[in-house]
Amino acid sequence: MTRSRFSSVSLQNRLVAGSALLAMLVGGVFVALILALSALREATKQEARSKNVTTAALSLQKLVLDVDTGVRGFVLTGQEKFLQPSDSAEAQLPARLANFEQLASREPRQRSRAMRLTRTIRNYLDEYAVPFSNLTKPGARALSYAIEGKRRSDEIRLLFKRFLAAENVLGYQRERSADAKSKHAIELGVAGLAGTAIFILLFGLYLARSIARPVSEAAEGASRLAGGDLALRLRQGGPGEVGELTRSFNKMAEGLESARIELQEQNAQLRESERLKSDLVNTVSHELRTPLSGVLGFTKLLLTRDFDSETRRHYLGIVDAQARRLSELIDDFLDVRRIEEGRFERAQELLDVGTLLREEAQLYSAQSRKHQLALELPRAPLPVLGNPDRLRQVIGNLLSNAIKYSPQGGVVELAAHSNGDAVRVEVRDPGIGIPSQQQPQIFTKFFRGDAAASGITGTGLGLAVSRDIVEAHGGRIGFTSEEGEGTTFFVELPDANGDERRGQGNGADRS
Repeated sequence: MTRSRFSSVSLQNRLVAGSALLAMLVGGVFVALILALSALREATKQEARSKNVTTAALSLQKLVLDVDTGVRGFVLTGQEKFLQPSDSAEAQLPARLANFEQLASREPRQRSRAMRLTRTIRNYLDEYAVPFSNLTKPGARALSYAIEGKRRSDEIRLLFKRFLAAENVLGYQRERSADAKSKHAIELGVAGLAGTAIFILLFGLYLARSIARPVSEAAEGASRLAGGDLALRLRQGGPGEVGELTRSFNKMAEGLESARIELQEQNAQLRESERLKSDLVNTVSHELRTPLSGVLGFTKLLLTRDFDSETRRHYLGIVDAQARRLSELIDDFLDVRRIEEGRFERAQELLDVGTLLREEAQLYSAQSRKHQLALELPRAPLPVLGNPDRLRQVIGNLLSNAIKYSPQGGVVELAAHSNGDAVRVEVRDPGIGIPSQQQPQIFTKFFRGDAAASGITGTGLGLAVSRDIVEAHGGRIGFTSEEGEGTTFFVELPDANGDERRGQGNGADRS
């Protein structure tokens, strides 16, 4: 469900989300870099301040040494020339002391050390250096002052030493901190840039896979579809609109393929209809021409010439037979039309199949001198429910075909029996048989196989009409045949007694 929900997110929303994430990542990297650089700048300032404090301390120490050296030289020699550096240093010391105090005030411990140091220096100046530099002649008192000055200068040197040592430690720590923060800033910058580059690369790969590839496949598929490959289907997937594009493409391809299949089927049906129409025209023109020619020819003879009564009767019999043949052909065409339109109705009349078979056998036994009809029936009646005229039409078609398709003559067998549930009628002929490749089409309208080439007359409608009549009676029709060995057609119809027995059995069960 989560994946389906994610797949439904539109492409625009995904691009906006990806761009926002990229902007947040780049912004975060820049903020982190700014903070790291700010920390580095502060550490660098502290390091520089530490160096300035050390420089100021060393400069102050030099001035104090200049003062001490000048005073000491004056005390020992009495020469005022030694006071010149001392006087210059004394003039600079107040400003230097104030600057030193200001620089050293940032760190509490160093501020305490600096205040003690400057206080000691001022005391040294006020209590020793200035009074001694004002003496006109050095003497025994000057010697004691020199001893005191050395003690005080040694104390100042010790304080400078301690202050500088502490400042060096702080400077080293600040230098290390600046180096660490510089390294951290570089690492953060490199990591941020690498992360941004990786995200951009992954985002590009995502766009290529989720958008560019499906769109490229859709474009290629459209070209193949336009080239006639209607079986092509795209892999469904992709974000929002891309997934909808692939689904719409596949739906369009399925619709086109279905339309093509339907068109092919319709074209096949049209070709088959054209072929059947052509066959029908040929069949009708051939089958109707022969009896019609006979009717017209013999009618013209009877109208134009005088014949004796016996010859006239004979000719009239031929005209009557040919007219009946025309009527049967027209009935076949009408039966096909009724069945196709669903207007065929079977009568629910109880009749004996045995009686019907005897009548048809007697009728068709006189049609050919080359053939004999052998009738095999049980003594018991074979009752069925149906239309006797239609069932006679079925048996007549089967007997007529059996005679036509065994041109060499022989015995045509007509048999029937009941198995309790159905009455089975069989018509066996010793004729030419049906080729195996033609057997699936035997019940197709207007199909005659090799009959026309063999000179066997017919419309190709008899078996198609017979099948529809039998199936309308709830039965079935079929055949077995071997080429050159003859054919056996069978018809199975529900046994009326079997229906009655089943009804009684059902009633007994219900009671």
